[in-house]
Formats: sequence, structure tokens, C-alpha cells
Amino acid sequence: MSQNNTFSWSKDCFLNWSDFQAESNPAAVEDAHSTIKYHFTWIVNSDSVDNQIRFFIENVNLTAEFYPLLSWVRQPQATPQLLKHEQGHFDLAELLRPKITEQIQNVFAEKKFPTRGQNQEQQKQFAREDSGLMIAKEVEKWEKYLFEKQEEYDKQTNYGQIIEKQQEYDDTFKKLRNLI
Repeated sequence: MSQNNTFSWSKDCFLNWSDFQAESNPAAVEDAHSTIKYHFTWIVNSDSVDNQIRFFIENVNLTAEFYPLLSWVRQPQATPQLLKHEQGHFDLAELLRPKITEQIQNVFAEKKFPTRGQNQEQQKQFAREDSGLMIAKEVEKWEKYLFEKQEEYDKQTNYGQIIEKQQEYDDTFKKLRNLI
């Protein structure tokens, strides 16, 4: 686990109940909750256009991350079947990641943005800061999409209780692990 108390999806990474470290939510309908978000990295470069420094964003990369300190389970319901369903939330985030990454990259493709700052050093610093905020805004939109897809997954499988539907998802997730 990394220092910021998250871990990234990988084909060899499988959740354990010990990864669910938050207190369970007595008001929640579900018996377990996985908090999964996207972490991003990027490159910001600049050009001089009409005697003004403009920055552009390249190589936006997303990583699906699981947050143990925000994820929980009701211990009496901590079954292997439910854990597999929760793993599905993590796998679903990874399954959607390439499409979301492409969509975010397209937002910034071949666009140049004005910089602020009174000298080149400030402009570089502000370009990094401003580009990060711009990407974060896009990631936030796509995390809402992810959340909708997670809710759809819960509804279609009834939180893993509809075995046939859960198996359809599990088969898709198995393919994901074999592709990487």
C-alpha cells in the first residue's frame, strides 16, 4: 500500500476484507462499500504563441485506486461472494479507465491555454497548477460517470445476489485480467 493509503489496480491485485478499514455505515442499504477513484498524472509543456507563453497538456494517464480508509464492510456479511462483488467495483473502474483516459485526453488535444505569472518561472508554476485543476475538473465529471456505472452494477446484480448476472460481470472482469 502506498503512503497515501490507497493502492492501484493491477491484474494481480485482489481485495481482501482486511482492506476495508472504515467503520460500517448503519444507514447504508449495502453490506459493503468500496471507495474507488482515479488518480492522474500528466505532462504540461509550453510554447510561445504571438509573443505570449501558452501551455498545453499531454499524456494524461489515469490509475484506478482503492481507498481502504474509506471502504467498509459489515463483518457478519463479509462473505467470499460479497468480496468478489466488491472486487468487481475495482475491476469495473479499471475496465472503464482506458475509455475515460481517451475522453479526457481528447478534451485537451491540440489546445493551448494562456499562462499567468510575471516571469517564466511563475508561468511554469502556474501552468502546472492550472493544468492540474483543469484535469481534476474533467476527472471529477468522469468519476460521476463511474459512480453511475457502479450503481448500475449493484442494481443489476443486486449487490452480487443475482448469481447469473454477477457471473456475467465476473466473466468480463476475467477477460480484463487476461488482457493486461
